[in-house]
Amino acid sequence: MKVYGIKNCDTVKKALNWLDKNNITYEFHDYKKSGISIEKLNEWSAQLGWEPLLNKKGTTWKKLDTETQNKIQTKEAAFNLMQEKTSVIKRPLIEGGSKLLLGFNEADYLEVLGENN
Repeated sequence: MKVYGIKNCDTVKKALNWLDKNNITYEFHDYKKSGISIEKLNEWSAQLGWEPLLNKKGTTWKKLDTETQNKIQTKEAAFNLMQEKTSVIKRPLIEGGSKLLLGFNEADYLEVLGENN
């Protein structure tokens, strides 16, 4: 199982704490240290769509000027922004269950990850 995110993100911390508490082993991929490939973004987008991957509620998005925000109308534009400013990717994203998990929702985690235990 692989968890993608940023270590100092509160939502990522909640997810990692939940995984630790439930004795679920994972590998952590830190966007800040390792970035993210266009291939991985395309893979996730094929399952979730590109829009859910873009965190418009976060500080990084809100700090962008309106012109830049308005330019993000396509998958390609969104992916370019996600690679340039990885903090704009919604997190955490977890691979390893029967489906991708995006964000933190304990009920979803129990449903998807519980079957692996």
